[in-house]
Amino acid sequence: MKNKLQFFLHAALLLMVFSACQKMDRPKLGDYAKDANPPGGPLKFYAAFDGADVDSIRANFAAGNPLTYVAGITKQAIKGADGKAISWPSANDFKQSTSFSMSFWIKNTAQAGRTEFLFSLVDPTYNGWHYSALFLLMENQTATKATMKLGLMDQWLEGDFNKPVFDGNWHHIVYVYDEATSKMTYYFDGAVVTGMTPTQTDVKNGGAPRGKLNFSRAEKFIIGGWNKHANANGPGDDWIKSFTGSLDQFRLYGKALSAAEVTALYNSKL
Repeated sequence: MKNKLQFFLHAALLLMVFSACQKMDRPKLGDYAKDANPPGGPLKFYAAFDGADVDSIRANFAAGNPLTYVAGITKQAIKGADGKAISWPSANDFKQSTSFSMSFWIKNTAQAGRTEFLFSLVDPTYNGWHYSALFLLMENQTATKATMKLGLMDQWLEGDFNKPVFDGNWHHIVYVYDEATSKMTYYFDGAVVTGMTPTQTDVKNGGAPRGKLNFSRAEKFIIGGWNKHANANGPGDDWIKSFTGSLDQFRLYGKALSAAEVTALYNSKL
């Protein structure tokens, strides 16, 4: 009899606990905070440079950051230096991208005769020389234009960029590659850049439209210079200089952004 009484008391206690749990207030589904870029979303790498050298997508800190911080377009930015660059172990899931967009803010003054590299996606596939699947250099700098060379896999997209990138003010630059058209589109301060030549816009593979890109073997991601400035494999030529200006809000997307999306980044200073 005693055992039965204990059983019923335990059962009653469990029922009371269960009933209490059922009556707890729970937030409605719509009350949860919404992540603008959920796991697997289009934004693959994002460094805001707000006083830390962290990629906010995976919360990965750079392997090393020898650069200093200065006032940025919103908060802080990085200031480049001769022979130095920041290196991350990877650019996360960006290596799976077959189209892409790259967005960043830049500030620098023209230095005649200097060739500056802004970033590199290290890739051993291209070990014949550049050892990079994606990189950017700028030379022939003036206050109103520069020669811009974007290395994409085994192709150089190059020509004059008739915009005041090196006038000492902050400017927003976005590159968009769409595998559906095999075209590169350039944006400056929120607006598409017109008058670009086929050598700057037409992405080829053996003379034919390239279509999908292949970054699958990509390794380190370097900002502020090229491979040698972050002790990575690659060319060591003396003419290859690191970037000495300021960079802010560096983003890599795994899709081709629309013109409206680019304009929104510019207007929001993102």
